[in-house]
Amino acid sequence: MAAILGISAFYHDSAAVLLVDGEIVAAAQEERFSRVKHDAGFPKQAVEYCLTEAGISAGDLDHVGFYDKPFLKFERLLETYVATAPLGIRSFFKSIPVWLQQKLHLPREMRKALGGDYRKRFVFTEHHESHAASAFFPSPFEEAAILTLDGVGEWATTSIGTGRGNQIELTHELHFPHSLGLLYSAFTQYCGFQVNGGEYKLMGLAPYGEPRFYDLIFEHLLDVKNDGSFRMDMSYFDYTSGLSMISRKFESLFGSPAREPESDLDQHHMDVAASIQKVTEEIMVRCARHVRAMTGMPNLCLAGGVALNCVGNGRILAEGIFDDLWIQPASNDAGGALGVAQFIWHQLLEKPRDTGRSDSQKGSLLGPCFSREDCLKTVAREGAVYEVIDGEEERARWVARQIAAGNVVGLMQGRMEFGPRALGCRSILGDPRSDSMQRVINLKIKYRESFRPFAPSVLADRAAHWFEFEEGQESPYMLLVTKVQGSRRIKGNVSEASGLERLHAVRSEVPAITHVDDSARVQTLDAGRHGFYYKVVSAFEELTGCPMVVNTSFNVRGEPIVCDPDDAYRCFMATEMDVLVLEDLVLLKEKKKGGGE
Repeated sequence: MAAILGISAFYHDSAAVLLVDGEIVAAAQEERFSRVKHDAGFPKQAVEYCLTEAGISAGDLDHVGFYDKPFLKFERLLETYVATAPLGIRSFFKSIPVWLQQKLHLPREMRKALGGDYRKRFVFTEHHESHAASAFFPSPFEEAAILTLDGVGEWATTSIGTGRGNQIELTHELHFPHSLGLLYSAFTQYCGFQVNGGEYKLMGLAPYGEPRFYDLIFEHLLDVKNDGSFRMDMSYFDYTSGLSMISRKFESLFGSPAREPESDLDQHHMDVAASIQKVTEEIMVRCARHVRAMTGMPNLCLAGGVALNCVGNGRILAEGIFDDLWIQPASNDAGGALGVAQFIWHQLLEKPRDTGRSDSQKGSLLGPCFSREDCLKTVAREGAVYEVIDGEEERARWVARQIAAGNVVGLMQGRMEFGPRALGCRSILGDPRSDSMQRVINLKIKYRESFRPFAPSVLADRAAHWFEFEEGQESPYMLLVTKVQGSRRIKGNVSEASGLERLHAVRSEVPAITHVDDSARVQTLDAGRHGFYYKVVSAFEELTGCPMVVNTSFNVRGEPIVCDPDDAYRCFMATEMDVLVLEDLVLLKEKKKGGGE
C-alpha cells in the first residue's frame, strides 16, 4: 500500500487530500472543521480526518506533498517590494515577519503539525503545476489540453499545456502582476465585496447591469492579444505595493469611489460588474481558442480560481471551441492539495491512469459521513423531536413531498463535498417552480443579498429538455452556466424593469432557478454519483412532473458549509428552514422540542 498526502495551506482555503494506491480516499477543507471560512491555517483537522478515513497514521505515509514552492513565491514578493519601494513598505512589514517565522520553514512546520511521526522528505510542486495536475489527472480524458487561471502562484497567473496518459507538461505562462484573477478581484473590491471570497457575488450581480464600461476597460486597463495574453496598466491598481487592490486613479476612471461594503447597490455597480464579467469571458474564450489551435486537442481541462467562473466556462462550451470540458470541482487553492498528491503518484512515481467515461473524483463526495448514532447524539442532546425513516426510497419520497409542499429542506447525508459547491450532501433544497422561493431562501435562511441566484439540480437525462445543453451533456459539479430552454421561458414584458427590480419578474416555468438573464448554473444528477439525492429528485419529478430542485449550500452567510450533525442542527434552528434531514432522521421546525420519536 502506498499512501500519499497532499496539503494546501497558509494562503487561502487550506485542505488535505489522501491517496491510497492512487485512489482518492479522502479530501476536505480545513474550514469545514474549524468553522472559520476560508481557513488558511495548517489543515490539521482535515489531515486527521484523511488519516482516520484510511485507517493509518502519519508514520504510515509514503509521501507528503505541498501545493506550491514557497521560496519562489518569496522571491516574487521581494522583487516586487524592491521594484515598488518605498511605496510597499507597509505591506512589507506586515507580511515579511510571517514568512520569516513560518512560510520559509514549511518542512519544519508540516513535520510538527504531523506530530513528528512523518520522517521522510516533502515534495513541493509549483502552484500552477498543482492546479494543472488537479485538472487533468482526475479527468476522464486520455489526453487533453490544460488551461489554469487564477490570481497568482509563485510567478504564474495563467498556464497552458497538455496532459497525456500519466504526464502533464506546461509550456506557456503569463506572469504577475498581469493576472485575470487579480483583475477580477480588483473589481470585486470596487463593487464592495470581499476579495478572495466575494468574486462569485460579482458574477451573480453582473446580469443586472449593462456592460457599458467594456470598451473603457480595454482602452485604459488592459492590452489584450488574440491569444488571450494581456498586460495591465498598473497605475490603476495598488496590489503590488499597497494593501488595496485598486488605486485612486481606478476610482476616478469609473467616476465614483469604491462602494462601501453592505451599502446599497446602484445601477453603476451593476454595470461595472457586467462589464468586467464580459471582459473576463472574452479573455477566457481567447485563451481557450489559442490552446485549441496550439495543441490541436479536442478536450480541455480547467482549474485555478478563475475556473470557478461558471459563466465563463459556459461561454467556452457554447462557443464550441472544444468537444468537451472537464473542470476541477475544487478549482481554488484547496484543489492544489489534490493536484500535488496526484502529481506525485502519476508524474513522479510514473503510475498509470485508468480513464473511462466518468472521472475519478467520485462526484467530489470525499469528506466525512456520519452514522445514525452520530445524528441521534445531536438530537438527543438538543431534546429535539424527530422521526426515523429507514428505507431510502420511502425517505426520498417523504423529502420530495416536503419540497413539493413549499417547505425548505436542509439535507445532510452521505459524504461531505470537497470544493466550494454543495452537491446534494450538504444542501438546502426548495421547489424551483415557486416564484417566491429564491427570495425566501436568500433573505430568511441564507441571510444574504437578495440578488444571489440559485442552482438547479436536474436529472441528467432531462437536462437538455430544460436547458440549452446537448443531449448527454453532463455538469455534475455545478460549474457550467447555460440558458433555460426557450420553450420553458415565459414570454412577457419584463424588459422595462431595471436593476434589482428585474428580480421580481417570473421568467420561466422554474423561476426560482432562472436568473435575470434567463440563465442557470446547472448540476446534472445521475444514479451512480448521487445516490440518495438522485432518488429525491426522481421522487419530486414523479410528484410534480418537474425533474429538478433548487440546490444551495447548507450554511448561512459568512459561515462554511456544514460538516457534521451539530453544525446542521445549529444552522436549522438559527434560520427559518422548515425541515432538517440528518441521514435517516427527519425533523420538522414546527415540532422543535420534546424528545424521542
